[in-house]
Amino acid sequence: MTDRAQQTRTSWLATIARYTRDPDQPGSADYWSPSLDCASRDELRAIQDAKLAALTPFLYENSAFYRRRFDRLGLAPTDIRCVDDLPKWPVVDKTEMMADVETDPPYGTYTTHDNALWAARGWMMFSSSGSTGVPRIFRYSQIDRELWAWANARALHAFGIRPGDTMLICAGYGPHVFAWGVQFALAKMGVACVPGGGMTGEARAMLIDRFRPTVVTCTPSYALHLARVMEARGLDPARSSVRMVLVGGEPAAGIEGTRRRLETLWGARLVEFYGCTEASPHCGGYSCPASDRGPGPVTAHLMEDVQVWELVDPDTRQRVAEGARGLTVCTSLNSESSPQLRFVVGDYSVFDASKCACGRTHVRAVGAFAGRADELINLRGVKMYPVQVEAAVRAVAGIGDEYEIVLASNADGLDVMTVRVEHASPSVATDVAAEIRTRCEIRCDVEVLAPGTLPKTEFKARRVRDTRRAG
Repeated sequence: MTDRAQQTRTSWLATIARYTRDPDQPGSADYWSPSLDCASRDELRAIQDAKLAALTPFLYENSAFYRRRFDRLGLAPTDIRCVDDLPKWPVVDKTEMMADVETDPPYGTYTTHDNALWAARGWMMFSSSGSTGVPRIFRYSQIDRELWAWANARALHAFGIRPGDTMLICAGYGPHVFAWGVQFALAKMGVACVPGGGMTGEARAMLIDRFRPTVVTCTPSYALHLARVMEARGLDPARSSVRMVLVGGEPAAGIEGTRRRLETLWGARLVEFYGCTEASPHCGGYSCPASDRGPGPVTAHLMEDVQVWELVDPDTRQRVAEGARGLTVCTSLNSESSPQLRFVVGDYSVFDASKCACGRTHVRAVGAFAGRADELINLRGVKMYPVQVEAAVRAVAGIGDEYEIVLASNADGLDVMTVRVEHASPSVATDVAAEIRTRCEIRCDVEVLAPGTLPKTEFKARRVRDTRRAG
């Protein structure tokens, strides 16, 4: 490491530390860090600007990927010193990172964590959980672990999780960030957990019945599956000890039918946790006490003192105006190892910067998040997302939890879509097709299967089977 690289690292870490408030315990009953969670918009912008001024030289001196990009764009680190300067920097997407990994395997050069840092204070390695392309690996340091636990504790505190709760974490504990981040936050909060990794649904159902956790954490798809496993064993999830279901990894809170189904099944409040592996793996978006209790759509807070969030047009990649729909872009301001600059997370949302009824001042995603741009279905020129189909399926009474979208080409070479659902009556196909036509503006076939036919989801659901690519 050069002297300049070390100097910028020292300056970056000192800047992060300056704005890490209430690091070890909540500052009030309602907010883990009141001065940050309820900071004015001007105060939040000042924190972001101060961090960006230290971040860009750190990236330039400690990441070959960023140095090459700065040089290629004809920019110096001093050209980006505040939020208003960010549009000078074209957004970074996963394809650039995948190309970087192919050139410099196995880690690429897009993080500021090298072999020397791994040897000195390496903590844990994670991998992007996407299903396409070259896996992107991210190594994080012990400093990241502490920063991550602190940011996640702020989110879990906002959910209403407190000492005295017990959380059952239903995850495989592989190199994916969600469950690990929750567990380390619980340790900081002094909240007990039951690690439910490597277990069957039946075993987890027995844990709930026997040890009475108050919170269950998993993907939305698995929450549906686990509730059905409990019912098959003669247990009623709604009468269990579980008062809260914390989900992540898939959209849920913003899909009314899915949220309502989960809350009814469990007799519990649904809260959502949003983030990504790339832009420092701690919480980006989270529910609050007012997020799902008002007359309007649900919302999710975005933690702006540790990240800058923007929405960009999916085609031009330029910022959209507040209140307009766009793709999420994140600049991480709270990481030693992966402070990415304008990374396209790629979920559709609409932002609202007005103060929330809970008292928090950070920008909110209205309607939460509506699915990744790379999940877009293009069928005969009509574009839609799996979450739109899910909303249609959930709107029909009696439909099973599992469903599947099958894309194929017919004998005439025309692309067609079949949605496979579970229901006791085949006649429900007409209702499902009508809902899809209303919400997605396309006609499709609906195949109704007997309940229990489709495979049950154990982790992240893969709802789309595109056979067009197979031919």
